[in-house]
Amino acid sequence: MSDATGTVIAAVIAFAAAAIGAVIAGMYAKRGAEAGGRKAVEAALAQVHGQAAAEHWQWVRSQRHQAFAALLAAYAVLDEALVRLTPEIRGGSGLDEVTGREFRERTIELKAKTSQLALWGPNEANVLAYALTGKSMAAVGALLQVAGASSVGLSASWSNFDRARGEMTQAYATFLQRAGEIIRDPLQPVS
Repeated sequence: MSDATGTVIAAVIAFAAAAIGAVIAGMYAKRGAEAGGRKAVEAALAQVHGQAAAEHWQWVRSQRHQAFAALLAAYAVLDEALVRLTPEIRGGSGLDEVTGREFRERTIELKAKTSQLALWGPNEANVLAYALTGKSMAAVGALLQVAGASSVGLSASWSNFDRARGEMTQAYATFLQRAGEIIRDPLQPVS
């Protein structure tokens, strides 16, 4: 074999090895690029999902805050009516139709805000809100009972009202404290 033939054979072998090496390198580069691309997409999706979850949590927290505030506002209006009308009833004034309608409207509003809060939770806040509404309705009912009581049962009716009013105030304080803790807790779960 001559030097020229050996050189040609060596060149062909080198070319074939280079071509095979390039094909193999290309295949691995393609697989590496695909794997890197998948990892980049997975990382981007994880970031988007994490950001979406954080934004959703902030939105739910905002909705809870608004629902808590609306419930407390409805409670304040009902409480104001009780504070305003209790002395009149103690003084012997009966309840007229307008006052009765006012109490009905105030309790309906409080119930509506309690139901609205139930959409946002958490469950503990829902339980406390329903307790607050129940105690508030019991106090209104006790005051209405006083207004309709005869002089014989008046003392017992006032005792029932005072007890119901105290329970209403305690339920408010409990709800207010826990609602504040829930709103301020950055780790409060959404569900």
